Amino acid sequence: MSVIGPSSAAPRESASFRRTVRLLLNRDFQRVFEAGRSIAGKNMVIWVATAGGDGSRMGVVASKRTFRRAVDRNRAKRLIREAFRKERHRLSVNGDLVIVARRRILEAGGAATQSEFVKLVRALGMAGDKPAAYGGGQI
Repeated sequence: MSVIGPSSAAPRESASFRRTVRLLLNRDFQRVFEAGRSIAGKNMVIWVATAGGDGSRMGVVASKRTFRRAVDRNRAKRLIREAFRKERHRLSVNGDLVIVARRRILEAGGAATQSEFVKLVRALGMAGDKPAAYGGGQI
């Protein structure tokens, strides 16, 4: 019988999408829209404003005008939250992000949404691995 001791691996940061990393209040969304800058992709538009807290927070907008059915709005939000959850460790700048879903996100799927999120975050200069100059506009 072997004895299993404590793991020598370093503790891993949780990749969950806790309440502390979400934008929940209307005033927080309004602050990002008013004071922030944006960059547009094919599947989403990312608005970002600097934040004073620890780490980045994110909110998602999937409007009824864009997505008529509730199931489509929920899927769009789920795809964006999953991309943020998986790539949050890349963010080097503390900021509040509001991500507005576009209709095309439903056809794109999870992998395309995640890769576009990474591309847009890099273009905003928020990625720790390879920041790029912010040029604005469509990518």
